[in-house]
Parts: sequence; structure tokens; C-alpha cells
Amino acid sequence: MNASGPSLGVILGNRDFFPDKLVAEARAELVKVFAARGIDAVMLRPEDTKLGGVETHADARRCAALFQQHRDQIGGVLVALPNFGDERGVVDTLRLAELNVPVLVQGYPDDLDRLDVVRRRDAFCGKISVCNNLHQAGFPFSLTRKHVVSPQDPSFHADLDWFLAVCRVVRGVRRARLGAVGARPGAFATVRYSEKILERHGISVTTVDLSDILGAAGKLADTDRRVRGKIDEIKAYAATSAVPAASLVQMARLGVVLDDFVARYNLDATAIQCWTSVQQNHGCNVCTSMSMMSEQLLPSACEVDVTGVLTMYAMQLASGRPSALVDWNNNYGAAEDKCVLFHCGNWAKSFLPDIKVGTAPILGTTVGEQNTYGALEGRTPAGPLTYGRITTDDVRGAIRAYVGEGDLTNDELRTFGTRAVARVPHLQKLLRYVCAEGFEHHVVMNASRTAGVLAEAFRRYLGWEVYHHEPAED
Repeated sequence: MNASGPSLGVILGNRDFFPDKLVAEARAELVKVFAARGIDAVMLRPEDTKLGGVETHADARRCAALFQQHRDQIGGVLVALPNFGDERGVVDTLRLAELNVPVLVQGYPDDLDRLDVVRRRDAFCGKISVCNNLHQAGFPFSLTRKHVVSPQDPSFHADLDWFLAVCRVVRGVRRARLGAVGARPGAFATVRYSEKILERHGISVTTVDLSDILGAAGKLADTDRRVRGKIDEIKAYAATSAVPAASLVQMARLGVVLDDFVARYNLDATAIQCWTSVQQNHGCNVCTSMSMMSEQLLPSACEVDVTGVLTMYAMQLASGRPSALVDWNNNYGAAEDKCVLFHCGNWAKSFLPDIKVGTAPILGTTVGEQNTYGALEGRTPAGPLTYGRITTDDVRGAIRAYVGEGDLTNDELRTFGTRAVARVPHLQKLLRYVCAEGFEHHVVMNASRTAGVLAEAFRRYLGWEVYHHEPAED
């Protein structure tokens, strides 16, 4: 076992009246495919059962016991069918193992010139039978894009990458630890959420009063070693030539205390009261600290948007890249499939090649622009876009989400803050859905193509209601 790599349990289905040697060949082939992709395989050895396959109830018990030994490492299970396979053996293994992880079902293709008793597989049919039994038993499962596919096929490699991403999202979200710093801004009822509904789904929220954070930051001396170190981090992270020295110190103090809060409670992500108390009582914006955390894959959302930062975390798990919380902010002229994404801003550096630290002009009109140093400015260039949003539906006691894909473009955009232009096919239809279903004005963006991963994880394994905005639906 390579503890550092992703781990999948593997069930090699077998059927007694099909050629056994196909199981041995499949086992050897999957071992090579997994090793080449850095995936650890938890699977029976040939000496554990006949050729390492699962055929009888006794085989299922042995396989389940092996899976239980490695339950902390196994993120998902691959059901591989070198031949028709025994559907009861597959179901019994999953029932006895009690892993509660995603399952991918793969069947081997037959060769047209080898449909004899020596090489006949019938996995084309057996996969349907296995899936039928999984459905009967109530086990959710995923499918390869081709009904039957060889592990050597490039599409199967893509299936594995997709499935591993689904496993990461499911595993991470089910045990997510979120921090809520301060109360939501009074004017933003849109970011209200149900902590109890999240808890029911395994997602915990640790709260802290903003005064505790600001009080601890205010007690740090300018000369404190960690404060000076954080100033150096900020200067290395973004251009700070326009920022007064006193404001840099205040930003650094805040960053140190937030780092401590995250470490103390072992948090995966934070949502922070970013205005107006922090400006009025501490004299800077917290955007730079939030951006730095997001870049370090510890996502941070503004305006105490807890379900927004949960969305950021889920997208990060899917892609392995930072996410950003944005506003569906402006139309882009008369282009119906384009819009402006904006925040004032705290996007991760990955989105901002021209990143620099400045002020928040809009917020500055009420709190004084000199108190808003720490806001970031930069333009996100063209690239892939996955967008989406998780929300709690308090009336129904449920979690809902929407996801989709589009593109970030290089279209001209003259404004301030952190900003981007997005092109989303059938954007008007999407926005009608967002409004009609009562979703927030905040949406999350990620520079990836992972909407399918998120939809699969949310709907099939987490049991959430999901709208996947796909052009093909029209």
C-alpha cells in the first residue's frame, strides 16, 4: 500500500461456468494500469480466493474483511467484470464491507472472433445483471462512459480520473469542517443557511465571534516575529507598493490570527465577516488573507457565506485547484450568453496573474477608502470554467445545488476589483433557474471542467437535488 496515493477497493467478479483464466488476466492488467496511474489497489490475492476473484459468498466475506482492514484508505470501489460475474458476490461484498463509498462498474468487451467457450466473456450482459442487483440492494453506483471497455482504453483512464475526483468530493464533503468568523453582514440575508441541515450531512461549522479575532490581532506587536513573517509572505504573494506600512501590519496581524484559528480547529475552509466591522475596528480589508488561504487550498469566502465556501471546497476537491467566490454581477453589453463576474476582491492568486493589493472603492465610500487596504485587484484571463452553488433549503430540510461549465474570456472589461468575463451557453435559461429557485447571488468558479464530477457526487452519493446546466438539454 502506498499511503500517499488514492486507494480503490477492487472486486473482480467471476462466474463459475466462464473461463477462470480471464480473471487472472484481468487482475494482472488492472495492477499494471493502477500502478501506472499512481492508484493503490486493495484487492484479493490469488491465494485468498480462486485467482483473486469474488464468486461465492465465502469469497465475498474474505473480500469484505480485506476492505474493512483498509476502510480508512479506500475512497471508492471498482467492480471489474472480466466475464459475466456473480452479481450476488458483488452485492454481498459491499453489504458486508459497509464502506459507504462510490462504486464504479466496468465490464470487459468480447472479441468478435473469440466468442467461444475458451474466451467468451458475456460481461456486456453481466454488467446489466450486476447493476440490477446493486439497484435492488440500494447501492448507488457509477458507470463507465462505454458500456464495456478494456482497461487499456484511453476512455477507461479518463473514467478512472473522473471517478477518483467523485470519490474525493464525496469523502471530503462528508467530513468537511468549516469555520464561520463573525456574523453575516446585516444587509446580506441572502447568505443565511441551516447549520443543522449541514450537520445532518456530516458537515460541521465552528463559529467564532469577530471580536475574538480582532482582539487577538490587536494584541500582536508590530515587531512580533510572526507578524513580520506574514508581511514578508504578503509582499511575496502580491504587489504591495501602493499599501501604507501601517496597513500591511494590520493585514499581517489579521492573517496570523486567522491561521491560528484554522489550525486550532483543523478547518478545511472558512467564511469570514469581511465588512464593515473589520474596516471600522481594525482598519483594513481581510481579502488578501482570504486569497492566500484559498491559494493554499484552504478556501475562504467573504460575507460569512458558509454554503458558498462549501461549494468552493467541493470544487477544489473535484479539480485539485483553487476556487473563487464571485457575484453574478453584470450583463456584458447585449451578449446574452456572457456576463461579468466580480468581487472586490479576494480571489486566489491562481485567477489573477496581474494581482496587486489595493483598496475597495465601493466599500470605501462608507468606511473610508484608507480603511480598505487589503482588497485585491486583477483580471482573470481566458480559460475553462466550472461554476456552481450549494444551498440549504430550510423549508424542505434539504441541500440543493446547481453546476455547469462555460469559458472565461479575454473580452474587454474596464473596471476595478477582481473580475472576469464568462461565457455560459444558454446563460439566460440558467439565470432564470437561479432566480426562480431562490439561489444566492454568489456563485463559485473553478478553472476546470468538473461539473459532471460534482453532479455525480452531489446527486448520486450525497443525495442532494442537483440541476446540471447542460446545453444538450435544450
